[in-house]
Amino acid sequence: MKSVFTRAVVACAAVLAIGTLPPAGAQGLKKYESGTKEFWTNPPPDWFLGDETEAQKGLAPPAGPPTGSSDAELAATIKKIKLPPGFKIEVYASGVLSARQMAWGDNGTLFVGSFGVGSVYAITEKDGKKQVKTILKGLKMPTGVAFRDGALYVIDIDKLIRYDNAEANLDNLGSGKVVYDDMPPYVAHGWKYLAADKDGWFYVPFGPPFNIGIPPTSLSQIRRVDPKTGNAELVALGVRNSVGGDVDPRTGKYWFTENARDWVSDDLPSDKLNMISRLGEHFGYPYCHQGDMPDPKFAMGHKCSEFTPPVLNLGAHVAPLGMKFYTGDQFPAEYKNNIFIAEHGSWNRHKYQGGLIKRVIADPDGKNAKQEDFATGWIEGDQGYLGRPADIVLAKDGSMLVADDWAGAIYRISYSK
Repeated sequence: MKSVFTRAVVACAAVLAIGTLPPAGAQGLKKYESGTKEFWTNPPPDWFLGDETEAQKGLAPPAGPPTGSSDAELAATIKKIKLPPGFKIEVYASGVLSARQMAWGDNGTLFVGSFGVGSVYAITEKDGKKQVKTILKGLKMPTGVAFRDGALYVIDIDKLIRYDNAEANLDNLGSGKVVYDDMPPYVAHGWKYLAADKDGWFYVPFGPPFNIGIPPTSLSQIRRVDPKTGNAELVALGVRNSVGGDVDPRTGKYWFTENARDWVSDDLPSDKLNMISRLGEHFGYPYCHQGDMPDPKFAMGHKCSEFTPPVLNLGAHVAPLGMKFYTGDQFPAEYKNNIFIAEHGSWNRHKYQGGLIKRVIADPDGKNAKQEDFATGWIEGDQGYLGRPADIVLAKDGSMLVADDWAGAIYRISYSK
């Protein structure tokens, strides 16, 4: 369904022929004019390169195990995860390849999107054992899923699809109904995340198809989409790559994580946690990063004071993805309404950081924000991943589930006095 949102430059976009990212150790110093139309309509397979310095030569996204981690490997991994006293972690389900956003069905089905394998999963329980079923195959990159009013919603790069009565039809969901498609079809930074507000509208991020550049006018933004009508409104600008967000239960405001640009240095700029206070706020990309760092090329006379600063700077290249406000009752009272962020971890850095679950405490207006590590241990040495947290969802009992797209697993973190 076409929305009333103006298509503008989106009509110029062409399908990108981008496969899996190359392994770490890619050689050669690249130079791309990544801000040009020619680049984003037909980028090279290594589109994420092109702005690196000599000091960062050879950095590239690492490839995870193609079949995920074995049960024995997962058992060894969770023994290395450090949590605050009283908390414990266990494997909830394995064999969930490239697991990304999660959503609960009304009857206890856990739906899981994926990053690189084109699948959507349903995890159910039978005789006390978790069963992982692939319910959709052959999609582009269905990273984002949501569940409302009995329907499963899947966002697959350029289409938001609704599958009615999903839990009763796990063996045959059919082709679904496209409810919104005013989105460009490129894969690069085109993967998306869904967060619903109280009215049933979804917040949807639109990343630019390059590391840094002047984005087309329909990109580097967040929209709020009504899946019932296909209408949308623009709520934020100047956003680079957001793959996580949640609505604050205290205020109804939307908070979101943002991955900052690459190829400045190991330690700059910082990834961010943002909050939208009013319609049309601009969060700085590509002119300003981390609230106080003008881009060395694209600032073009802009001052950082022109843009909305982050609630928190989370660290350089920690790659914050899915996040949730804690609304359960199982954790201690001081955790209520705290934010938990799945930090996917670095690749654009010689010594990886992130790869953990972060806890953020902040006032409803975003003031007095502070952060601390909550669950750590998925990185060994400088560049050794055991797992990469990608999303968080809360269970009815107040425990927390964590999706790991590196290990192809879902973890459960619980608390007992």
